[in-house]
Amino acid sequence: MSQNQLQRGLKARHLTMIAIGGSIGTGLFLASGGSIHEAGPGGALVAYIAISIMVYFLMTSLGEMAAFMPVSGSFSTYATKFVDPSLGFALGWNYWYNWAITIAVELSAAALIMKYWFPDTPAILWSALFLALMFTLNLLSVKGYGESEYWFALIKVVTVIAFIAIGVLMIFGIMGGEAVGFQNFTKGDAPFNGGFMALLGVFMIAGFSFQGTELVGVAAGESEDPGRNIPKAIRQIFWRILLFYIFAILIIGLLVPYDNPNLISGDITDIAISPFTIVFEKAGFAFAASVMNAVILTSVLSAGNSGMYASTRMLWVLAKEGKAPKLFAKVTRSGVPVNALIMTAAIGALAFLSSLFGDGEVYVWLLNASGMSGFIAWLGIAVSHYRFRKAYLAQGRDLRDLPYRAKLFPFGPIFAFIICCIVIIGQNYSAFLGGEIDWNGVLVSYIGLPLFLIVWLVYKYTKKSKLVPLDKVDLSMDE
Repeated sequence: MSQNQLQRGLKARHLTMIAIGGSIGTGLFLASGGSIHEAGPGGALVAYIAISIMVYFLMTSLGEMAAFMPVSGSFSTYATKFVDPSLGFALGWNYWYNWAITIAVELSAAALIMKYWFPDTPAILWSALFLALMFTLNLLSVKGYGESEYWFALIKVVTVIAFIAIGVLMIFGIMGGEAVGFQNFTKGDAPFNGGFMALLGVFMIAGFSFQGTELVGVAAGESEDPGRNIPKAIRQIFWRILLFYIFAILIIGLLVPYDNPNLISGDITDIAISPFTIVFEKAGFAFAASVMNAVILTSVLSAGNSGMYASTRMLWVLAKEGKAPKLFAKVTRSGVPVNALIMTAAIGALAFLSSLFGDGEVYVWLLNASGMSGFIAWLGIAVSHYRFRKAYLAQGRDLRDLPYRAKLFPFGPIFAFIICCIVIIGQNYSAFLGGEIDWNGVLVSYIGLPLFLIVWLVYKYTKKSKLVPLDKVDLSMDE
C-alpha cells in the first residue's frame, strides 16, 4: 500500500446510501416548506421536477466518467484531464470550499434544532460537540465513514417512506379526519403563487436540496468495485429522486396550505417547524415534533458528515496533484487524509459565527455562498462529461467498452449546463428589482461567482494552462 493512497473500503450498500444520504437534509425536511410558501404547491413541484431532471442527467454524466475513471476528488481531476488544468484547479478549490461551508451550515442548523429541547443552552456548545462527532467519524477508516453514513441515511429513508405512506392515507381521509384531496392546490393563488419570479427563486432552494447526490463520484475512488457499483448506484438515483423529493413535495403541497403561517418563510428561528412535523401532527401523532426534530438532527449531522468526507478528499487530491500544499496529501495507516481533515474541520468551525453574530444572518449568508458553489461544481461536471465523450470518440475508442454509458448524449450535459446557468444568474433576481439595487443582497448571493473566476483566471495566467486538445486528452488511470 502506497504511503499516500486511500483505501477501497466502500461496499455497494455504502455507495448507494452515500448518494442519497448527502442530499436528504435541511433542504427536504425544512426548506421545502419555504418553497411551497413562496411559489405555491404547483410552483414548488415544477421547480423540484426541473431540478430533478437536471440532477438525473448530471448523475448519468458523472456515472459515465466515474465508472471509467474512479478517482477521489473526481470533478477536479476530470476537469484537469478533459478540459483545462486551470478549470480543474478552480473546481477543486470551489468544491472543497462548498462542502467545508456546508459543514458550517449544518452545524448551525443542528445547534438551532437542539434549542427545541434545550432553549437556554448556547449554540456554540452544540456546534462544538457536533463538530467533534463528525471529526471523529471521519478520523476512523473510510469504512467507518461509510458505515456511519449508511445508518444515518437509513433513518432518513425510513422517515420519508413513512411520511409518504401516512400522507397518502391522509389525502384520502383514511387517517387524520376528512379527505383533503386537491383542495390546497386550488386555494387562493395556488397552485402557482407569486408567478414566474417566485418560481425562479425556488430553483435555488431546490438546487441546494439536491446537493450531495454527486458524492457518489467523490466516493468512487474508495469503492471496492467501482466498475460495477457506480453504475448500480447511478441507475437507482432516478427512482430515489422521484420517491424522496417529488412525492414528498407533492404530499406536503396537498396536505398543508401554502399560506400556512407555520411553513418556514425565511425566519430561521422557526427552523424546528418542519412541514413533516405539521403533517404528522395533523395525522394525530402527538409526539411528532420531538421525533421529527430528532430525525432532522440525524439528517443534518449526516449531511455534515458527508460534507467533511467530500471536502477532505477534494483537498487531498488537490495536494496530490500539486494544487494544494503537500502536507494535505498525508494519509494515515487506515487511509484517512488526516491533515486535510483537520483543515476542513477548522473551516467548519465557521459555524461558531452563528452564535456571535446572530443565528439567522450568518446561516442565510452561508447557505447562499454554499449554494452558488454547488451549482458551479455541477457546471464543471456537465462540461467535463461533454469533453470526455468527444475525446473518447476522437481517439477512436468504442462506446461499448464503457462500463456505464450516459443516455441522451449530448442533450443531457447541455441541458444541465443551461439550467445551472439560469439558476446561477437568476438566484437573487429580486436584488435588481425596484428603485435601487440591493448591493448587500447581491454580494451575499453572488460572492461565490467572482471568487471562482478569480481563482480560475489567476491559475490560468500564472501557469499558462490551455484547453486540452481532444486527441491529447489523457484517458489513462494514473492514481
